[in-house]
Amino acid sequence: MPKIRVLPDILASQVAAGEVVERPASVVKELVENSLDAGAGEIRVEIERGGAARIRVVDDGCGMSKEDALMSLERHATSKLRTSADLAAISTLGFRGEAVPSIASVSRFRLVTRERDSVSGTEVLVDGGRVREVKEAGCAPGTLIEASALFFNMPARRKFMRAESTESAHVEHQLRLHALAAPGVRFRFDKDGREIFDLPPVAKALDRVRHLLGAESSSELIPLPATRGNGVSVEGFVLPALHARKGRRHQCVFLNGRPVEDSVISRALAEGFRGAVAEGMHPAAWLWIDLEPHLVDVNVHPAKREVRFHRPLDIRDTILESVTTALRPKPSAAIFDAPATPVGRASYTPPPRPSVPARSPIPPARTWTAPAAVQPALPVAPAHRPSAPVEETPAAPVSKAPPFRHLGLLHQRFVMLESEDGLVLFDPRAGRERIFYEKLLSGKEGGVESQGLLVPELVELEPRDHELLVRERAALAAAGIELDSFGGNTIQVRGLPACLGVTDSRAFVDLLVEELLHESTPGPRFAFERVARLMARRMAAGLPVRMIETSALLDGLFECELPYCAPDGRPTLTEFSIRELEKRFGLDRGNA
Repeated sequence: MPKIRVLPDILASQVAAGEVVERPASVVKELVENSLDAGAGEIRVEIERGGAARIRVVDDGCGMSKEDALMSLERHATSKLRTSADLAAISTLGFRGEAVPSIASVSRFRLVTRERDSVSGTEVLVDGGRVREVKEAGCAPGTLIEASALFFNMPARRKFMRAESTESAHVEHQLRLHALAAPGVRFRFDKDGREIFDLPPVAKALDRVRHLLGAESSSELIPLPATRGNGVSVEGFVLPALHARKGRRHQCVFLNGRPVEDSVISRALAEGFRGAVAEGMHPAAWLWIDLEPHLVDVNVHPAKREVRFHRPLDIRDTILESVTTALRPKPSAAIFDAPATPVGRASYTPPPRPSVPARSPIPPARTWTAPAAVQPALPVAPAHRPSAPVEETPAAPVSKAPPFRHLGLLHQRFVMLESEDGLVLFDPRAGRERIFYEKLLSGKEGGVESQGLLVPELVELEPRDHELLVRERAALAAAGIELDSFGGNTIQVRGLPACLGVTDSRAFVDLLVEELLHESTPGPRFAFERVARLMARRMAAGLPVRMIETSALLDGLFECELPYCAPDGRPTLTEFSIRELEKRFGLDRGNA
């Protein structure tokens, strides 16, 4: 009896769904892409309970006949490919013919569609991949697809879904990407019967970016000049280097109308901002790239998020040229009336690199002067006074720090110490972070004192960032950060930690989101520790390095539970033993 068998169609569709349908946002992505391919001018998306209960996508596209509606439920059935040559030049968002049958195999599925010149439409009901009913239906031109009880027949997949607020945030983020990719299409989004946004069609992508980004950040947008070359066309917008973040969440890239993620594009953006943003930070950008279809392969990822370029250097050079041209400083007006440049003489050309200030400018070096030796006070006989009871002076606390001998400062940044075994370099900034961090943790039960803002600050965030802060609101309150949801994706900041002296609450919230999102150990029970880490780094950042404070700083550091590392794992002290130093210089310790 043969051991190898062909999978049943329903099981094969469920296997394909594992790659295509990861979460409700994946369903929305596939259905919206089909609507855009159908020429829709308006797309409406409705979800309930984060999409787990119901997802409904309605468009006014070309619609389907009864035969095409039934054929769309078959695996690998598509109207977008005919020959293998078409696969090398794909100009549509979808092309595999797997999305609809995969979604139908893991949900209770309903399809209602009608062509524009047809009198009536077609309704198809599918239950877990099995067609249950096909009938005529009265409907508007276009297509309606409804997927209810997602993963009802796959409990193992269903239990891996996140909280409803998290799934809703991912759906909204996906819709915003498609709204940016297709600014000429109207997008409407309803969540649990409440309208979240209604984006009208616009003629320019800038209007759609402004609508989604907000008025304050939109005023800082820097337009990229349209740059063309070698079959590539790039245009878009960037924000100044001040808005650079750790992750690439603020980089929206659209290739031939498709939202994509690609390291070539990210590296080109980072190179264009070189010298303006710190290492590991990524600038905020919105790029629309038009590329000849045969120069890119979009069939390298199951969810079509990643692509592969045939000539990646052309993409890099075009993006780099566009970004550097946009950031190149404009010649300022002359203070005095300079004579006009004669014809035939070379005119001034600005430098090719931007002069945007760095995110964290390095302060000018300070010269350390050794403190003058203080002569100990000589004992002086007191004047004759009435005798008084002598109070006992409490004994000074014994320091737990090793007996270091202080040598000096290195580049106004590190303290050089001599130990019994060799040379020790001490990072005062990391030491202060450890001290502040453990003090914050020790006072967790009582919470960190919060300073209320005179006027609460309203901060508009991305859907996923808003959901994250609201979810961990209790832990943030323990850290002295008081905030509430203000409707939509806006939060109201009412109080900030009094010990920080924050002047720009909006920038502080951005840093807070970055800290919470880029933590390897997610979860609300770790939220206070993550916030305390951010606060400790913020408290230690602005303090100067003074040699005279080293002894007190070391005493406080060695009172901590973990004195040898900062909260993020960086070492506070590094020792170079005398034996290691002798080996580096080729010396034998016995003959020294």
